[in-house]
Amino acid sequence: QVQLVESGGGLVQPGASLRLSCAASGSIFSRYGMGWYRQAPGKQRELVAAISFGGGRTDYADSVKGRFTISRDGDKNTVYLQMNSLKPEDTAVYYCNGRFNQDYYWGQGTQVTVSS
Repeated sequence: QVQLVESGGGLVQPGASLRLSCAASGSIFSRYGMGWYRQAPGKQRELVAAISFGGGRTDYADSVKGRFTISRDGDKNTVYLQMNSLKPEDTAVYYCNGRFNQDYYWGQGTQVTVSS
């Protein structure tokens, strides 16, 4: 099948930056949009940012607009989330999601903790 693996999370202070990466591998025959989601303890998983196949359309949660930027490589198998001016409320497990072939796939998640 298709595997998605996230990386780049960590513990940072407020105002710091992190860049998350998500790499897809496996038997990929077709590629579609991808996105980043996050889930904090006791809360529902929410969409953070999404990007179309060609990268021409992006969507962001209101809480991250102006601070986060989503992008993807030319091979369309890797998506990034540049996170600037991080706030404690950004603390969550961040998950990569993508549609490949005829199904959607989730990564295992990477922890982002923003604390002083």
